[in-house]
Amino acid sequence: MNNERSGLYFHIPFCKSKCPYCDFYSVKFDEASAQQYVQEICDEIKQYQGIFDTVYFGGGTPSILPPELIGKILDCARAQFEISDDAEITVECNPSKDLSEDFKKYASYGVNRISVGMQSAVDSERFALGRAAGRNEVERTINYARQSGIENISLDLMLGTPKQTIESLDYSFDFIKSVGVPHVSAYMLKIEEGTKFFQMRDRLVLPDDDTVGEMYLKTVDTLASFGIKQYEISNFAVPGFESRHNTKYWTLTPYLGIGKSAHSFWGGKRFFYDREWNKIDDGTGGDKEEQIMLGLRLAKGIDKSLVDRDFAEFVKMGYVADLGERVALTPKGMLVSNTIINYIIG
Repeated sequence: MNNERSGLYFHIPFCKSKCPYCDFYSVKFDEASAQQYVQEICDEIKQYQGIFDTVYFGGGTPSILPPELIGKILDCARAQFEISDDAEITVECNPSKDLSEDFKKYASYGVNRISVGMQSAVDSERFALGRAAGRNEVERTINYARQSGIENISLDLMLGTPKQTIESLDYSFDFIKSVGVPHVSAYMLKIEEGTKFFQMRDRLVLPDDDTVGEMYLKTVDTLASFGIKQYEISNFAVPGFESRHNTKYWTLTPYLGIGKSAHSFWGGKRFFYDREWNKIDDGTGGDKEEQIMLGLRLAKGIDKSLVDRDFAEFVKMGYVADLGERVALTPKGMLVSNTIINYIIG
């Protein structure tokens, strides 16, 4: 029994089709397979006990499930675990589906946060990423969520994608401002092995690294001007709307992941499920190196007592901020975070 208020993650691997940039585990949706998979999740839940104040449905595309299956998973979780009354419960959603009725059911199940896969508010950029829905469907999804009483809404924004320019990014910023969401996750496109984009890598026309870096810094500044402040390398929120679940990953708070390819940090150990439901040991976690590596992803940084090496040169160069008792990466430093973190770890 873990008495700490932990995070609970469910991996839902089903999608209508595979996006060309995605390397997460996913399979084509069919309802019979989905029902069987959800039953397998419910069976697996019975192996654990815990107290949780966040629940996160990631994927894949969790919203592709009939909403009753989301409800079934939550019922199984509540029967086995202690889920706080004030728990943050998030479902990742694809706006290509009309979710008006789904959101009403989600809300009745206690879902109070959604993450919408926008990627871009420019339709040509979305379509180049293999996304079927356009800007209007994204706005429709946000409106349906609010009509169901779900106000805690996050949008995904991708940087450095095909067809994207510094100028076109403004259209996405204008959209974010107009819809007034309190959270944005902004990721730089990375071409991963095993993806369609990897196969096409020699033919893809992408912004160069300097332009992508400029896009990132512009994102930090522009979202801040809307009151959406950076709190992690890729995450921005109106104060009070930071993702409570994802913050657990960066602060080494225990979390339990259930589902094929879901990872856990539980009881001081790391493990994950493979694609056949085998549980694979992944060693221990929470040491000093992890505290530095994960903590420096956060805008608030880490306690200076964790740092043994002289980082004054990085401060002079504008990559690191000395905050007195804490040390943090600046937005400019976050662009080269791996280099700085490797140096500090030694």
